[in-house]
Amino acid sequence: MSDLAVRPEIVRDVRGADQFGIVQKELTVWERLYNQAWLRKAVLLVLLALAWEAYGRHLDNQLLVPTFADTVAALWGGVVSGVLPERAWASIQVLAIGFTTGVVLAGLLTVLAITTRIGTDFLETVTAMFSPLPAIALLPLAMIWFGLGIGSLVFVLVHSVLWPLALNTHAGFRAVSPTLRMVGRNYGLSGFGLVMKILIPAAFPSILAGLKIGWAFAWRTLIAAELVFGVASGKGGLGWYIFESKNELDIPEVFAGLLTIILIGLLVENVIFRSIEARTVRRWGMQS
Repeated sequence: MSDLAVRPEIVRDVRGADQFGIVQKELTVWERLYNQAWLRKAVLLVLLALAWEAYGRHLDNQLLVPTFADTVAALWGGVVSGVLPERAWASIQVLAIGFTTGVVLAGLLTVLAITTRIGTDFLETVTAMFSPLPAIALLPLAMIWFGLGIGSLVFVLVHSVLWPLALNTHAGFRAVSPTLRMVGRNYGLSGFGLVMKILIPAAFPSILAGLKIGWAFAWRTLIAAELVFGVASGKGGLGWYIFESKNELDIPEVFAGLLTIILIGLLVENVIFRSIEARTVRRWGMQS
């Protein structure tokens, strides 16, 4: 038996193996760098900036597409002068009011829908009616009802957030397994207590997806609304900044405003929502 040749494909290197006999392969420097998601995304952003710069130089017409360098210079000038931070803060304040109101209303509607049959019928009916309706199409009515102020913007923002969040949350609640529901009922939970302690944690991936969609809809709706009538209560946001820059044919400033919108979107997605994911669904093992 000892004279039999050992097949090379079944030879195992057990040096450094853990207690289960699993060999730990040491990663190279490039593999470690490639495994960093933030670094991969940073490289993609650099490549996009280089492509933008190359196209701008090739076109050589700032009235159409300024270079990335000119846009960054306009962005820096707006930051130093304080105009861009002021306009961005004005937009964020309105967004926070509308987004928070939409989240609260979506939560109430969804809790009503999951606890009563009439609530389910109501939610399904109104979402089928209003979800396909573009928020910006309601802006003329909002201006008549609430005037040229923050109220009109908040109204269209609530419309943008409410329906996608309510749909995702309701779908997440309905996808919770009957076993978890029975566990909650065995502990004496029902109604609001069951929703808070069983349904929301179990459906949180769907709720978080709805929050992301609602945020994106609200952000772009706000910018579009500001482009239409711009100033709310004497304060113009980023949309109005872009509109003013366009009227002055200062296209680098237009692109600086657009770049600011993009940077805020990246910040919210990769810092705020990513932190929430890390502390909830990933920590709970509900998402890889």
